[in-house]
Amino acid sequence: MLLIPAIDLKDGHCVRLEQGDMKAVTTFSENPAAMARRWLDAGARRLHLVDLNGAFAGKPVNESAIKAILAEVGDEIPVQLGGGIRDLDTIERYLDDGLSFVIIGTAAVKNPGFLHDACTAFGGHIIVADHHGLRPARAIPPAPHDQRAAVTHHERPRFPPANERRLSVPPVGEPVWKGAAALQRQLQLLVHRLLH
Repeated sequence: MLLIPAIDLKDGHCVRLEQGDMKAVTTFSENPAAMARRWLDAGARRLHLVDLNGAFAGKPVNESAIKAILAEVGDEIPVQLGGGIRDLDTIERYLDDGLSFVIIGTAAVKNPGFLHDACTAFGGHIIVADHHGLRPARAIPPAPHDQRAAVTHHERPRFPPANERRLSVPPVGEPVWKGAAALQRQLQLLVHRLLH
């Protein structure tokens, strides 16, 4: 199992929002690069970033914090980012800055043509976050030799019949987080132990 720690960025700081409310913020660090280093030192093999301001604004906002994180750990572990990514120029700029993967969420639902263009232009570097349907999505596999290649086939993950599942997958329409509350609490405790 791969646990991917997340750094949520708001106004250049590492934060957690209470139920997605931008006014209900807990700040964990004012130094995102140091937090990224802390996760790497704790054994992280990948890092997930969210530009919260960007997600709400529909355009990148925390680029200086993201660049600082990439300068600190980007050569050592893959770093992925979501939030406010709505155009190909932004994707290209982030990949050129050193991101390994760019996550497209809202824009994938609102503009499927954009998603197609992004996957075509930056195959292997695009992850689709299916938070609207609350069902798992998967990363598009890396292109050979880290080349940006066209992706011609996309498919949703296939789940085995219910009697063959090792982890339960909620039926369509049932929120995923209902069945994941206990797991989330266990992961929070694990993360707390890692950081303290």
